[in-house]
Amino acid sequence: MKKAFLFLAILTIFFSCSPPEEKEPEEKKIDPESYWGSNPWPEIRKKRINELLPQALKNSGVEVWMVICRENYNDPIASHVGGENAGGTAAFLFYNDQSGFHSLVFSPEGEATALDDLDIHDSVERVARGESAVAKAVDFIKSKGFQTIAINTSASNEMADGLTHSQYRDLAQLMGSEEKKLVSSEELVYEWLSIKLPEEVEILKMAAQLASDFQHQAYDMIEPGKTTDADVAKFLKAKMAEYGVTDAWHPDQNPNVNSGPDRGHSHATTKVIQPGDVIQTDFGVKLYGMWVSDIQRFAYVLKEGETTAPSDILSYWENGKAGSRAALAAMKPGVKGEDVDRAQRDLMDANGSLYVPWSTGHPVGYVAHDVGPNLGGSRLEKPRAAAQKLLKQGMVFAFDGFHCWKQSDGAEKTISVEEMAVVTETGAEYLITPQENLILIGKK
Repeated sequence: MKKAFLFLAILTIFFSCSPPEEKEPEEKKIDPESYWGSNPWPEIRKKRINELLPQALKNSGVEVWMVICRENYNDPIASHVGGENAGGTAAFLFYNDQSGFHSLVFSPEGEATALDDLDIHDSVERVARGESAVAKAVDFIKSKGFQTIAINTSASNEMADGLTHSQYRDLAQLMGSEEKKLVSSEELVYEWLSIKLPEEVEILKMAAQLASDFQHQAYDMIEPGKTTDADVAKFLKAKMAEYGVTDAWHPDQNPNVNSGPDRGHSHATTKVIQPGDVIQTDFGVKLYGMWVSDIQRFAYVLKEGETTAPSDILSYWENGKAGSRAALAAMKPGVKGEDVDRAQRDLMDANGSLYVPWSTGHPVGYVAHDVGPNLGGSRLEKPRAAAQKLLKQGMVFAFDGFHCWKQSDGAEKTISVEEMAVVTETGAEYLITPQENLILIGKK
């Protein structure tokens, strides 16, 4: 009996001294509401409608703009006009007349109260069950005698292409002999969405800084010969979850981590990162579910005995950086997107870079490739129409400084120093401090 008690005592001591069972580390997460504050979009949206839309109507030569919103298959512009919660079909009208700018909505009565509570529009007219909001909007348009009625149908601007074929057919029937007054909202939507308010630029600065900081942190965790591109992408996804932000573009392609030859827009692969690799990370985050960033950071993985990157890699880096600076210097109100592209293409040619097929830059804001001038086309026989558009104060761009070379295996590799900038009254300025030096991985 004494032996049994002794055995039990030994077991008790053994288990009490054993290390506790290891648990999976809990995923860190901040409280977005307390960290980021309440969502500023409702107030910014109202300001955009009342301050920017009247001028956009004038600039595009449009008298009235009709946006038709509905449940499940909504117009891409819906969240910009307050129609994101549409159930039954609603018609949103925006127009200038002799007394000023007005916004009027014909809404099914089931959603009218909630829409009116948003306090975005001058007036929300209730439409009884069984009646057509679009028919009532058309009656109003005819009563005002408008000659140019913009509707969301466009072959080149997807944000202005929300009207379905059946919606257009029904609208045309209601317009009757006045159907010819219907015009595309393409130019109007361009004029409106391409300009960002100063408070929006401040949010975009936060989004850009976060994307840059996360990339620096991701490069710190790399173990050459062990860490894969996909591991770096996984780290960045975890940082997004921790900070309560989402993807700036398609989740399968954000982030794009690439330590091998050029792959364009793609997913990160299981390639193991090796000494001598140049790593590109193309990454962006979305804040408040509305504003996105698009930033690239580059790193070099030191080989045994190296304390800095080889001279050729450093030269390529400096050339790419110089291209970024040349593009920024070319940005100012009144220049074409093509002109910005040309400024750095000339420098690329002088520095012996191989041809790069991608545009120097693109608008960024509500999506990664937003509405606005394309910064490209200077080497094309027929540049796209967007490259002929003029830059204006308040436009925000993500743009690259390029240098492309052929590696020893014959594959091409491009350094594309991607930064974000806003066009100012006299020029342009970076949203955040640009990357000045290659990040060195493996440096003690």
